Amino acid sequence: MSARTPTPRPLVALFTAGHLAPYLLPTVVGRFDSGLPLTATQSGAVGSALLLSSASAGLLLASRVHRVGPRVLARLGLTLAVVGYGGAALTGWLPAVVVGAMVGGFGSGTATAVAATLVAGRPDPHRTTTLGLLSVSALAGAVYLTVPRLGPGHGLPLLAIALTALAVWPLTGRLDTARTDPRRRADASTGLPHRRAGLVLAGTLLCWSLAQNSLWGVSGRIGLTQAHLSEVTVGAVFAVALGAGLVGVVLAGALGPRLGLALPIGGGTAVIGACVALSAGATDLATFAAGEVAWNALYPIVLSYVIGLAASLDGRGRWAVLVGAASSLGTAAGPVTGGVLAAGVGYPAMGAVLAGGLLVVAVPMTVVALRAGRRAVPVVPVPVEVAAEERAYEAATAA
Repeated sequence: MSARTPTPRPLVALFTAGHLAPYLLPTVVGRFDSGLPLTATQSGAVGSALLLSSASAGLLLASRVHRVGPRVLARLGLTLAVVGYGGAALTGWLPAVVVGAMVGGFGSGTATAVAATLVAGRPDPHRTTTLGLLSVSALAGAVYLTVPRLGPGHGLPLLAIALTALAVWPLTGRLDTARTDPRRRADASTGLPHRRAGLVLAGTLLCWSLAQNSLWGVSGRIGLTQAHLSEVTVGAVFAVALGAGLVGVVLAGALGPRLGLALPIGGGTAVIGACVALSAGATDLATFAAGEVAWNALYPIVLSYVIGLAASLDGRGRWAVLVGAASSLGTAAGPVTGGVLAAGVGYPAMGAVLAGGLLVVAVPMTVVALRAGRRAVPVVPVPVEVAAEERAYEAATAA
């Protein structure tokens, strides 16, 4: 059925506009401290503020999209993105840049919430999200390849996000209203099942997202300052890494539930930890590229199984909402955490700390997967970017 159902292009476009900012986080943060009077730690803090603002918008609006109207909220979000990111790109006054980034982040989160809500109401949500992921990955890859050739400064990646939102705005008039699937209506009168397992999974996923986005937020600076690569080369590595993420999505879909839940979650997280350490300690192109590409290929595979595990704890999706929200908080805190660690102990030691943390959280995640595996629903891979807040929104709209 999904193959015969055309996916609305405005919905894919809105998905792309909402998700672009987290995809461009490394170059945005990297150019903050190169084009503005900011330290690496302060740049990471601004990146965290942007993501936290985006996550706040999604969590606030996820259950209100149909009440207010998808078209109204989509236009509001895109307008905030244009004004916020555009204003931040066109000024060198630091307070205005920070405020603009946060306003733009709220706009991105609003657009993402609307897109996720409409995707959840589609008869083919997996196909729609895959098309959206292909679109945003291709656009982000093009930005990584193009922006370094256009000159220095913090404004270019922000301007790219603003122009994308501006281009999508006219398409919102043709947004379809999602139909609610009666099978997804939750009965709020019953309590949350499997509370201990759910709380453990939420806490560990917060740390899981925090560790990986700590590295993602400073990956650009690692390539430039430690591996001694040009910005053009670093951008090319990120573009290839995004392509590897697409391969990971396809592979996760092909594997499905064949491997169970424990092996992909526990084993995959352990391998990701090794990739994080490899990338953070890179001093040349080969090592840096190997770590970044392998890591980005594995990330969506593991996350798809984690989301499947959260859904298995409560068929009505409430644990998926809470686990996704925890992931959003970890994502938002990632850039500033990475900046603080890098400034305090250096990139290689930071990578070792993050890798060790991932190995630690892999244990309780695996235990939860083993105990809950019998209840697991079929895994539906969730396409992702380094920005995790959209996962909370998608889970919330499916609840």
